[in-house]
Amino acid sequence: MENEQPPLRPRTQIQGRVLLLTVCAAGIGGTFQFGYNLSIINALTLHIQEFTNETWRARTGGPLPDRLILLVWSLIVSLYPLGGLFGALLAGPLAVTLGKKKSLLVNNIFVVAAAILFGFSRKAGSFEMVMLGRLLTGVSAGVSMSVQPMYLGESASKELRGAVAMTSAIFTALGVVMGQAVGLRELLGSPQAWPLLLASCVVPGALQLISLPLLPESPRYLLTDRGDTDACLAALQWLRGFRDVVGELEDLKEERTACHDCCAWRPWELFQHWALRRQVTSLVVLGSAMELCGNDMIYAYVSTVFREVRVPEKKVQYAIIGTGSCELFSAVVSCVVIERLGRRLLTGGYCLMACWGSIFTVALCLEGSFPGMPYLAMACIFAFILSFGIGPAGVTGILVTELFEQMDGPAAYMVCGALVWTMLFLVGLGFPFVLEGLSHFFFVPFLGVCACAAIYTGLFLPETKGKTFLEISQELHRLNFSRQAHGPSWTGPEVICSTEL
Repeated sequence: MENEQPPLRPRTQIQGRVLLLTVCAAGIGGTFQFGYNLSIINALTLHIQEFTNETWRARTGGPLPDRLILLVWSLIVSLYPLGGLFGALLAGPLAVTLGKKKSLLVNNIFVVAAAILFGFSRKAGSFEMVMLGRLLTGVSAGVSMSVQPMYLGESASKELRGAVAMTSAIFTALGVVMGQAVGLRELLGSPQAWPLLLASCVVPGALQLISLPLLPESPRYLLTDRGDTDACLAALQWLRGFRDVVGELEDLKEERTACHDCCAWRPWELFQHWALRRQVTSLVVLGSAMELCGNDMIYAYVSTVFREVRVPEKKVQYAIIGTGSCELFSAVVSCVVIERLGRRLLTGGYCLMACWGSIFTVALCLEGSFPGMPYLAMACIFAFILSFGIGPAGVTGILVTELFEQMDGPAAYMVCGALVWTMLFLVGLGFPFVLEGLSHFFFVPFLGVCACAAIYTGLFLPETKGKTFLEISQELHRLNFSRQAHGPSWTGPEVICSTEL
């Protein structure tokens, strides 16, 4: 036995290095881009509005009315989630046709095109190029936010699947922090350098193009979709550090046998079958709650609260970096504890968000009566973001991979992505009216969403920690048919053949 121990250490080291490279290569050009492009635009509000006015003046000889400047700016901001919606709808067909790895690589075409438009927009005197660039970065983000969790979830072992998939949230938060930092006035947030700041999205895209080709395709895709057993075995051995993967390969073969001769589902077909009732309900509830919980609106309101606390105007931008740092820290913590606490981190996260949001509302209502209330409101903002990062930010993404099988997974990600981006667009569009109408109580609707999401996850979401995809399918089948007196007996994953995407 003593002679057999030494070889295990280098194999473990190989597995750790490959796993880390896989996570970094997928994340740097994936959800990192989403967080990065989401945050850098905040530092450019005045610069792009001035550029829009100057461009219009050069074309017509007169200034653009303030209302139209705001309209152009709102279009530049809202085209990002609109592009994300298109990207989410494109992600499913890409994942089925090209595979997860190639989809992430091809997705960088949108990033390169957007960077070119951003870089030359000022010289061309065209704010329309900025608008088109924002649309393309949104498409890229929509694709990557759907494909990256699929790639990581299908590539990781069941013991590490939750922790690896949580890295999507880590890279999102890292992108937010980096965008906030690079957007400082001292770096690329100056009036002269803003085109470079927008075009800097090409850097993480280039890093992914260099690193991702070194890694294998998802083993689950290679076997279930392409039927290539040898390629699947090679990918498993590469990802697991050449350890014994026979048991894992047999699990994938059993799943493929159940899916034999079945084609990929279309998104609307997920809503037509009783066998997917609980999965689809969870998809709609949790996908909608991600954006309706108010986390993104906290980012929009944080500068106002900091000014209420009398933070000097020049220091507000540095204080805002703290919000992104909170989400990054909490995402790292969640990645560490998810395999111990399970997917019920969602329940705790939403409960804490409802708690801090309630205190935040009380603090806003009493800010004129007690001197310490603005400080309490600021503390609640950081606590709210921490709670979001620990639970909903990362756990929601991995659940789609675990709750749906290989044939319906891409369609499920299309539905989830479409929900997230549509809600982000609608909430961003309607939030000013909510703020104006409800004043200090503007956060009450978001509190209701957090409370409902906590109740649903606590009562109806099955635990998937440490289970194989086949075991999860068996549990969901039992739950879906538990109330039928003569429900069908379990013979394998419930699969209904459909047409290709």
